Amino acid sequence: MTILVFGRTGQVATELARIGGASVLCMGRDEADLTEPGRCGDIIESGAWDAVINAAAWTAVDAAEEHEAEAQRINADAPGEMARAAARRGIPFVQISTDYVFDGQGDRPFAVDARTAPLGAYGRTKLAGEEAVSEAGGPHVILRTSWVVSAHGKNFVKTMLKLGAERDRLTIVSDQIGGPTAATDIARACLTIAEALRGDPRKTGTYHLSGGPDVSWADFAREIFAQAGLTPEVVDIPSSEFPTPAKRPGNSRMDNSATEAAFGIAQPDWRASLREILTELGARP
Repeated sequence: MTILVFGRTGQVATELARIGGASVLCMGRDEADLTEPGRCGDIIESGAWDAVINAAAWTAVDAAEEHEAEAQRINADAPGEMARAAARRGIPFVQISTDYVFDGQGDRPFAVDARTAPLGAYGRTKLAGEEAVSEAGGPHVILRTSWVVSAHGKNFVKTMLKLGAERDRLTIVSDQIGGPTAATDIARACLTIAEALRGDPRKTGTYHLSGGPDVSWADFAREIFAQAGLTPEVVDIPSSEFPTPAKRPGNSRMDNSATEAAFGIAQPDWRASLREILTELGARP
């Protein structure tokens, strides 16, 4: 099976290339610029692909508030073009989405069919991408995930390792709850889903993959420090004491049961995935 992946240097694309090996072709911005959506469709139409995974996105949540039009092209227009081209070819298309499509209210995990109500520009553009992919009509899966971490790029784990080595005391938000998800686990899920869709297009739909158990950012930081042998004091603070241009969802919990039922993919334990990330970074004592 030959899989075309949009994205090359992002966290999930990096893991897709590593796990998929020769069966995966990753295209970076120099070959597939998502600000030119039509070009993405042309690439799908012109190659002998068995499946397509979109692992590229505008992920700068705060910057999207001032650059929503560009985020819309990348997060909505481009995936729409990809999905329509894949539908014309009759090949599976996997789109990675986000917990930011929800409003973050309540304290229960969001089901895949829960009402969407994004709080900001990033969530709006990702939701628009979901809608465009769904409307394309081909075999597809929209895989929502959350709090992505890995040994690559910029993410919470790497930031905490740096700050934990530099400071004795850190204040971290404790009223945002969700599931940290390793890019490796997302990549494995995408490959499994793409293969399953080839055999059974009826599995088309929206699914969730987030790490468990659910945790606050502050408690996530504590576990990072514990596993890395770092000892800074972590002080819990509310989101109101850490203002950002874009509002973050307070509740990012997501129900993974549909994903396990359809594809046999169990909710990953982020604590085990964290150990693998820290080992790769050489950050375990």
